[in-house]
Amino acid sequence: MNILSSLQVSPAEPGISASVRAVFLDKDGTLLENVPYNVSPNQMRFTKGALTALQLLHQANYVLIVITNQSGVARGYFPETALIEVEQHLCRQLAQVGIPLRGFYYCPHHPDGVIPPYNVACTCRKPQPGLLHQAAAEQGIDLTQSWFIGDILHDVAAGRAAGCRTILLDNGNETEWQLSQNRLPHHVVTDLREAAAIILALDVAHSLANSACSTAAHSTCLFPLGGQP
Repeated sequence: MNILSSLQVSPAEPGISASVRAVFLDKDGTLLENVPYNVSPNQMRFTKGALTALQLLHQANYVLIVITNQSGVARGYFPETALIEVEQHLCRQLAQVGIPLRGFYYCPHHPDGVIPPYNVACTCRKPQPGLLHQAAAEQGIDLTQSWFIGDILHDVAAGRAAGCRTILLDNGNETEWQLSQNRLPHHVVTDLREAAAIILALDVAHSLANSACSTAAHSTCLFPLGGQP
């Protein structure tokens, strides 16, 4: 599903000078099978097609970054240190198949939490784009050339607010479907392999378009007056 033609992507955060392209991925339900509030490595399973997709995106020179809400910290379900172990395990699993994970950014907050200082409203919890702006600033990422893939519309909203193109992985985890201009994904897919295929196909189309424009400009310079050199 492609609705890019009817939507406008927000500009990237002013002041960021960047050239790195990233694919940001939600963790639970997108990169990993959705196990609510899970921090146990034994229950971490990659979703269908995830490893193939990440390998293709890595080979296309996209950096891969996880962006995840982890309100279990604020709710008292697990300590923040558990997320460090999750990140380390995830990095090890991906490294075994030659996939580097560039970053793992999480929000531990929730305004209805019970554990201070995490029980607050914040700008890093999706659908807010704070974590994406942080990653971009720290790693030189061009948000306008990057993608956000998630399984709910909060992911889409965060990606669009940051200036990324967005892909919704429609696997049944989005149940409210409160659509608005800033929550409409550019594409909808059923798994990460399909998402990677869309991203890479658009890269090829963009490259061909640039090549055609360059050729046309060169031809104009060679024959400026009715085709005469």
